[in-house]
Formats: sequence, C-alpha cells, structure tokens
Amino acid sequence: MKEQYDFSGGTRGAVMKTSKEKITIRLDPDVIQWFRDQVQGGGNYQSLINDTLKAHIKQQGEPLEDILRRIIREEMQAGKLQHAA
Repeated sequence: MKEQYDFSGGTRGAVMKTSKEKITIRLDPDVIQWFRDQVQGGGNYQSLINDTLKAHIKQQGEPLEDILRRIIREEMQAGKLQHAA
C-alpha cells in the first residue's frame, strides 16, 4: 500500500450511474419484514420489491390510464343512479 495517493483527478459522486430513481415510500412494517425475510440468504430486499412490482405490472393487461377511465365512468354512472333515486 502506498503511503499517499493522488486524488486530484478524481470526481465526487456515485461510483456507478444507475437508471433507478431514489424515492421515499411508506410501507407497512410487516410487508418490509416479509421481503427482508425472503433475502436472508443474500440479496437486496429493495431489489426484490422492485422485481415484484415489475412482475405485477407485466401481469396487468389493461394500461393504468384505461383502468382509471373505466373506474371513473363506473363511479359517475353509479352517482347518476343514486342521484336519480
């Protein structure tokens, strides 16, 4: 090992660039614990949560926008029926 190192050409910041976005999310403690328990043998529980969400998204046949539009239409129709009664 050298006695001194020259870091004058170094740059600050993350060593690796990532395509992931850092967010704050609130999850129930039992949900977090379940994911942590799944990776006890090694791995990252946050990556497991991300992978699980991706798998769920892939299973969805209907785009989120279409789902929201359908729900809004249904609720508006139900509101009209209640208002008419």
